[in-house]
Amino acid sequence: MLKNLFKYSIRALLRQKSYLIINTLGLSVGLACSLIIAIFIFHELSYDQFHEKKDRLYRVILNGKLGGQEVEVTSTASVIGPTMLNEFPEVESFLRINPWGETVIKKDERTFMESRLLEVDSTFFGFFSIPLIHGNPKTVLNREHCAVLSESLAKKIFGDEYPVDQMIRIGTDSTFYLITGVMADMPDNTHLRGNILTSFMTNPRSRNQHWLSNSFDTYVLLHEGASTDAIDQRFTDMIIKYVGPVINQYFGVTMDDFLAQGNKYRMYLQPLTDIHLNPRIENMLKQPNDPKYLWIFGSIGLLIILIAAVNFMNLSTAQSTKRAKEVGIKKVSGSSRGMLISQFLIESILLSLVAMLLAVLLVEFCLPYFNELLNIHLHFNPFENIWIIPALLAFCIFTGILAGSYPAFYISSYNPYQVLKGILRSGKHNSSLRSSLVVLQFTISIVLIVGTGIMFRQISFMLNKDLGFDKEQVMVLSNINALRDHQQSFKKEVKNISGVMNAAISTAVPGRNNNNNGYRLKGREKESFLLQTNWVDSDFLDTYGIELADGRFFSDESEADNAACILNAQAVKHYNMTEPFSEKFIISENDAEEITYMPVIGVVDNFHFESLQKAIGPYMMRFRDENFHWGYVSIRLKSGVSKETIQEIEDVWKDYTGDEPMQYFFMDQHFERLYREEKNNAELSIIFTILGILIAALGLYGLTSFTVQQRTKEIGVRKTFGASIFTIWMLINKEILKLVGIATLIAWPLIYWAASNWLNHYHYRIDLNPIDFIAGFAIAALIALLTTSYRVVRAARINPSESLRYE
Repeated sequence: MLKNLFKYSIRALLRQKSYLIINTLGLSVGLACSLIIAIFIFHELSYDQFHEKKDRLYRVILNGKLGGQEVEVTSTASVIGPTMLNEFPEVESFLRINPWGETVIKKDERTFMESRLLEVDSTFFGFFSIPLIHGNPKTVLNREHCAVLSESLAKKIFGDEYPVDQMIRIGTDSTFYLITGVMADMPDNTHLRGNILTSFMTNPRSRNQHWLSNSFDTYVLLHEGASTDAIDQRFTDMIIKYVGPVINQYFGVTMDDFLAQGNKYRMYLQPLTDIHLNPRIENMLKQPNDPKYLWIFGSIGLLIILIAAVNFMNLSTAQSTKRAKEVGIKKVSGSSRGMLISQFLIESILLSLVAMLLAVLLVEFCLPYFNELLNIHLHFNPFENIWIIPALLAFCIFTGILAGSYPAFYISSYNPYQVLKGILRSGKHNSSLRSSLVVLQFTISIVLIVGTGIMFRQISFMLNKDLGFDKEQVMVLSNINALRDHQQSFKKEVKNISGVMNAAISTAVPGRNNNNNGYRLKGREKESFLLQTNWVDSDFLDTYGIELADGRFFSDESEADNAACILNAQAVKHYNMTEPFSEKFIISENDAEEITYMPVIGVVDNFHFESLQKAIGPYMMRFRDENFHWGYVSIRLKSGVSKETIQEIEDVWKDYTGDEPMQYFFMDQHFERLYREEKNNAELSIIFTILGILIAALGLYGLTSFTVQQRTKEIGVRKTFGASIFTIWMLINKEILKLVGIATLIAWPLIYWAASNWLNHYHYRIDLNPIDFIAGFAIAALIALLTTSYRVVRAARINPSESLRYE
């Protein structure tokens, strides 16, 4: 019997080719979109889940507040890890990590660029489940000037040669590094980014005992069953014991008084598996992703599959009416209601299974493009986990039962006599159900259209907003430590190149800050002031086109400027400096009788030195000492700069550094990268929205075809009495526009709530515009009319004599 039901179901489906194509195509595209989104979400949730000790691994977070400015960072003092091991019974081991920027690696005469270098303690392989291919995990990093390479980097540098015990040069260090091991390449789903690990003890700062020198990531491994609540209390005691005296030395107040002023200095543990999806914390390793986008894409995936499922149900209910006579004949011929129910459900499930197979093929085809857009490496293997195939099958069965439930349970209940006579009592209810489902589809479509438009406008706003400085035509060299003592000479020669307008040297550039320093003011010694600090030379302002609001900028002719500073307007406002040029910062205090002051000599207009997701904070510029060998050289190029100008700069670079490669980036591209996640997500949202709308349009086309078939005789009668094609077009489409209008009224409040919540994540954001909402209705209505018009006009052009003979 079951065999016959399958046979009849397949035959029935093949007799309904247009229904089969529209339903299968719509459902398969919807399933493919939802599968890709699900793969992406599961990938994001899988970060750092593979580490065997993940439940006992934590990162130490510093949460500080000074002068009303609050930071939450992974940067901690070098001494914290050893102190926790000695004084916290719950801590089994500690690990410190110091990420480097882009680094030069030399092997004999060959040079390689590597952006993923980490200085780590010897405990690294005891913390993280990164397989070591060659070497002993306990000893590979237990001495100075040793390194472990990833498998791919070892292959790149040494080819087929055995890399262990070979020597390489790293950066500007004159001492060779010994290769002591080779590890497997780190997987994508970890926040760690390392192709080469060097021993942290090589860095002299690893022995720094200064408690306010926060520069490194610190991880701890807790004993089995250890309580993190107990550690929170121990952190408080440790801060009072060790940080309190330093606070007193620098700010002249006790720890209690410091906290009573509204300041904050606390530490807490962040679980390893929380790292990747916590953008609130400033991270020195891989930039965390914002979990709100998982919610956004998850919602889009659900909405798309809902549109596809509604299509399936809508066309199934429409098709069921056409098959009413078939049901009546079968019941008269002896078929039971149970057999009819089984046939309808099997047809729907078969259709759903075919759509799922097509969706899997679409996913395999589309994933490479998705990976290229997001710069990740997602893959889909249904046989990778035992639950994937059962889950897909269960979803197919669920969708099939949902779509086939109406014809199966409702149409099969008709009296054969009424069905064969064409007396369908359910016609009105059937139509109402389809109309409700169309409203649901267009509500979802309008939400996607308007929501994507608002997201795109916000990203465009951030990319094009005036930043308070000119980011165009600025080339930034990042590895200037290779110039050593020749930085000023290099800068002077570069400024003489015809394609160069200006050049400046600084320890930070917009978008790349590295010093958040605490200060005190003369006359306000009991208060604390936190400012982003950048040591710059006299050409910095002109190179970046930053406007001077008051006072003057640094001058090479004034020796007094070595102990002076420039503030931004936000620092003056935030710290209530009514007369900023009478203010003096205290920059050193050796004893009670010797105090050095730093006067304010200028105030610059506010400019965005960070992403627009953050408010502009207090900012200080200090005059750069020539002993600073680190930082950046910023070069403003003339418009329409040619490759020859960049080559000339590189030639000068080589004159001073030999064979050191010049590492650089352009400031405008750098700021675009700050919003890469938002930009990629907006593009994906547009793609998925278009696909969702196409699915809805496909279903609407199918329903319109059904409606036209049902009203063919009516169209013929109307044309006989003189109705024009436009009149008939309006007759059918006014119902569609009515449904779109109802969907719009439902969608607008939902969009307003969701968009307002999303925009609250940005300090600088667009305002919601009525045009966004009106455009959603207009686009949805236009799509609906374009979808239906061809089928309606085609039917209206048929000769009335043919329409009246239609059965």
